[in-house]
Amino acid sequence: MKKTAKQDEKGFTLIELMIVIAIIGVLASIAIPQFSNYRMRSYNSAVISDLKNTSLSEEAYYNDNRSYTKDRGKLPGNYASEGVVHVADASKTDYTLIGYHPSGNKTFTLIGPGGSITSN
Repeated sequence: MKKTAKQDEKGFTLIELMIVIAIIGVLASIAIPQFSNYRMRSYNSAVISDLKNTSLSEEAYYNDNRSYTKDRGKLPGNYASEGVVHVADASKTDYTLIGYHPSGNKTFTLIGPGGSITSN
């Protein structure tokens, strides 16, 4: 019993491999933009979290000194990421925080005390 060349060959044909590559390409074209959006939203959420933490630090500083400070180095327990939150202004009665992450797409502002966070 002799095997023919067709029966002896195993593997995938070129057309089958091209179809698989095309399917992977379509899935990648859908997944990569979604992943980028998820990352951008996480950076924006980190800024909001850092603004809230810096606001709490400002309130703790106020309780000790009866005024707010523009110097982030003086804030107790300041857990905000470096370069993300900037204390734009501070006085005896209020403060303004501005936050932006370089990989995010929004700038957030918190005017305290007790202010809400707005985005630009």
